[in-house]
Amino acid sequence: MGTGLSAEPAPDVARGRFVKALRRSPKGLAGLLLVGLVLACAAAAPILAPHDPAQQVLGWRFLPPAWATGGSWEHILGGDNLGRDIFSRILVGARTSIAVAVVVVTLAATIGSLLGAVAGYAGGIVDNIIMRLADFLLAFPFLLLALMIMAILGPGFWTMVLALSIALWVNYARVVRGEALRIEQMEFVEAARSIGVPGWRIVLGHVVPNVIPSVLVLATLEVALVIIAEAALSFLGLGVQPPTPSWGKMISEGRDFLYDAPWMVLGPGLVILMTSVGINLFGDFLRDFIDPRTER
Repeated sequence: MGTGLSAEPAPDVARGRFVKALRRSPKGLAGLLLVGLVLACAAAAPILAPHDPAQQVLGWRFLPPAWATGGSWEHILGGDNLGRDIFSRILVGARTSIAVAVVVVTLAATIGSLLGAVAGYAGGIVDNIIMRLADFLLAFPFLLLALMIMAILGPGFWTMVLALSIALWVNYARVVRGEALRIEQMEFVEAARSIGVPGWRIVLGHVVPNVIPSVLVLATLEVALVIIAEAALSFLGLGVQPPTPSWGKMISEGRDFLYDAPWMVLGPGLVILMTSVGINLFGDFLRDFIDPRTER
């Protein structure tokens, strides 16, 4: 008969520890609040947006925000150079930016984690091939590598997702490889190897589950990086194409009117800042919770 004991804490216990740690962490609460607000606004954008984000009205051109002289509370953040409501475009653009970040991080984390686990466990020539490819990609700055790929494939949503995923998977591969080298020396892996468990089952059943906490922390922090990268690529005209709104494209459209209509840039710029800060604050809390030794 089994002892009924488990090495892992019960889900309710782990959830209680997480909630208790979150309540005691100002940065974790602040980050979660900011991220939750952005996600809620993105999810409810079709309901919250007071106007069609693609609607162009001549009378709304360069309309100042509500608190400025000549502004209207019907257009809280004013209008852009084509007479479109900026507040509505920010809300709908959040869906685009968040969708890019989630898809890119998911793809990069999945591919990089599997390749890193295989490299760390298999070693030898397999490790050398994967890591030399990672070193080659790391020789290029992250954004420059994405620009090179998009220059070949052309602009668009999915080409941007592919370019950013290719540029990001190496980070996960290096982290997971280091964890895999440590985990493969542990007793439960040696026991599985001694009874003839195939290598692929050890990687998927033992190595990958044990590196998930590290991957989760890295993924949380890199969501903010991808949001900023998407804004940069859209700013350069290589990201999401009109008429689909995105934060980076809005900043690009407003740069020529920065002195006459600064609100065109101020709104999406502040939203990008708020989202990035919130994700980084929550990511720092998550890292400290998973590994208290890193807490400063």
